[in-house]
Amino acid sequence: MAANLLRAGWPVTVWNRSAPAVQNLAGQGAQAAAGVADMRSLNVIIFMLPDLGHIKDSAAPLLDAWRQSPPEPGTAVVVMSSVSPQAVQAFGGEVHVATGGRAFVIDAPVSGGTVGAASGTLAIMAGAEPGEFELVRPVLDSMGTTVRLLGPLGSGSLAKACNQLLVGTTTAALAEAAELAESSGMDVAALFEVLAGGLAGSAVLRLAGPRIAAKDYTPTGPAKFMHKDLGFVLESAAAVGSAVPMATAGHALYGTLKDQGLGEQDLTVVRESIARLGRGQQPGAVGHGTP
Repeated sequence: MAANLLRAGWPVTVWNRSAPAVQNLAGQGAQAAAGVADMRSLNVIIFMLPDLGHIKDSAAPLLDAWRQSPPEPGTAVVVMSSVSPQAVQAFGGEVHVATGGRAFVIDAPVSGGTVGAASGTLAIMAGAEPGEFELVRPVLDSMGTTVRLLGPLGSGSLAKACNQLLVGTTTAALAEAAELAESSGMDVAALFEVLAGGLAGSAVLRLAGPRIAAKDYTPTGPAKFMHKDLGFVLESAAAVGSAVPMATAGHALYGTLKDQGLGEQDLTVVRESIARLGRGQQPGAVGHGTP
């Protein structure tokens, strides 16, 4: 994503907990920062870390610096991670107070995986006030091809939670179908080819289907994060009194997957999790990884 910003001509300053990642981008023309506080004079600061807790820890020196010397009015803090809609709203309040209203938070999580990130074709779901969104939109357009404002702060994270509800439960359903078909003597790859031509066809089937059929669980993104994201669906549903039976079942399944020691593998490893349930193996009774 940062490389795409560089290719689009933006002056980019980068920081990462991993030095090689910083060095790689510095080799492409980015400026390297010693820490997040060194970015206090920039007008758009983007965070992409596993969860909001990591972001708040990383941003603490930045907020301290802004309390001493407030940023320019209209400074944007863009949270592009998958986080809790309610928690990112609270974080927005913290940034507002720390900067005297000079900086604002936008949540703009993404969908499209590592392929979309590399190719600049991400779907970006934003939550912000319209004027704030328009200030940041040119930057977001350099990383994605579908960029939409969905409502006030927190709306982007809720949209991502809905996305994960669809992706997580669909992947689990494909995995369940694969186990049922193979156990019945059917060719899973052939089954998925037929299904792709009918109503069951989807981007999830097209991208995850071959990996599920081949039992290829090489990580493109750890499966454990699906459990976290579906937790955000449950949290949001509880806040508005909405029933989410599919999310509830999916959250339980991916929790079992983590307990089985499979959380670091690709999302498609949910097939192995279901297979172990079929073999009567209980979480904690098996070793880590895929046999």
